[in-house]
Amino acid sequence: MEIGSFNLKELCVIYSLANLKSIANSKQIFKLNPTSEQELVKKNRLPVIAIIGRPNVGKSTLFNRIIGRQDAIVDDTPGVTRDRHYEISDWAGKQFILIDTGGFIHDSHEQIDAAVREQAELAIEESDLTILIMDANAGLTTAEQKIAELLKRSKKRCLFAANKVDNEKISQAINADPEIYRLGLGIPFPISALNSRNIGDFLDKIFEMLGDEFQVSLDDIEFEKDVIRLAVIGKPNVGKSSFVNAVIGKQKHIVTDIPGTTRDSIDTDFEHDGQKYKLIDTAGLRRKAKVKENLEFYSTLRTLKSIQECDVAVLLIDAIEGLASQDIRVLEEARQLKKGLVMVINKWDLVEKDDKTYLAYEKHLKQALGSTSYVPFVFISALNKQRVHKVIDMTKTVFDERNKTISTSILNEFLRRIIAMNHPPAVQGKDIKINYVTQIKSRPPVFAFFTNEPKLLPANYRQYIENKMRETFGFKGVPLSLTYRKKSKDRFE
Repeated sequence: MEIGSFNLKELCVIYSLANLKSIANSKQIFKLNPTSEQELVKKNRLPVIAIIGRPNVGKSTLFNRIIGRQDAIVDDTPGVTRDRHYEISDWAGKQFILIDTGGFIHDSHEQIDAAVREQAELAIEESDLTILIMDANAGLTTAEQKIAELLKRSKKRCLFAANKVDNEKISQAINADPEIYRLGLGIPFPISALNSRNIGDFLDKIFEMLGDEFQVSLDDIEFEKDVIRLAVIGKPNVGKSSFVNAVIGKQKHIVTDIPGTTRDSIDTDFEHDGQKYKLIDTAGLRRKAKVKENLEFYSTLRTLKSIQECDVAVLLIDAIEGLASQDIRVLEEARQLKKGLVMVINKWDLVEKDDKTYLAYEKHLKQALGSTSYVPFVFISALNKQRVHKVIDMTKTVFDERNKTISTSILNEFLRRIIAMNHPPAVQGKDIKINYVTQIKSRPPVFAFFTNEPKLLPANYRQYIENKMRETFGFKGVPLSLTYRKKSKDRFE
């Protein structure tokens, strides 16, 4: 289902949180530590770049051009929704997260200018650099003027771009327009997303503006080895605030049955069984978005940033509602970011149960998860503090699995055994041989398999290898990176 097509009822279920006072006064389950004030020289995540602007100025076309493939539907009709709105991309060896805001406002009952304005506020607040894009042929509108005011007040990074500049004549006309200069954002960077005009220079300019503040690769993101960083994620009103409160033992968040009522808070350090943890608070929105599509947009930005900053992502779902399509999308993002994963089924106390309910529910979840079926489940009631400690125990298990290292000798004995059980098939008349395997790194685990025909090895055989690795070595809740390389004389390239 497309993100833009969700309504508020589909995003959440109204659930009355009784006994609020008892939570506020209850004893803490875990030992709190003071939050460290030490900051890293670089922000320990990739930069988030958001493309904003009114409908039909070319946001999705620019998004597709930058990420290098046709992920989004592009249509001349203003506000056409798309299947995907964010992507990890790279330019000149530098990775970043790109957000296409275009799909979040479509056929809104609100005034479009108000919707665009609110979305701009959210993007400016949550992204590290905002691209304001205008249509060079249509000229300026009140939407660009209002967004420019927001940008100037924010004092945050912004790159103003004029799209659909397909020739020098259009570029000169834009530069000659006095209204452009009244915006106070300087001369717009001339591009044509459709024809790829000036896109390389445009990306160079973006990274010039970002400077050296961020990491340039997912592989460069590292945290303290003795602290487990947890991100609590999930749809509005699934019980994230109640879960956080159960962990830290005090009423740190506003908890109501109204979606989106959680306000700003900071990370919290705590200990459990001698292990240090940092809870990255992602319990909800800083403020409610007035337009329903913006609610999803804001949640997306917050979630992506939080997942980057964790070792293990804890996804809460509502036991009554079950797994939703946006939950699966979040799991996929965490998988792409190579983070550990734990799924928590909250409000389990409200489910009518018999002796078969648990196994049936678990079986249904595994079938729905598909490629992320390696994720472990914990069934809890955050409000009643039932089995909350089991969640923390499971995150420690997943963290340890993510740090696991397997010796080369054991790996190659494993390889010989699984090949003897099921030899790689011949492809295009060529016999495929896998000669050697070694672990390149851990946290997350990466393995290199050396073969004579890496490009011909079928996807189903690669899946067979991953399944056997999990069956043999575990890696519960951990995405595996299995790379296949051309065998060289020295076995390594």
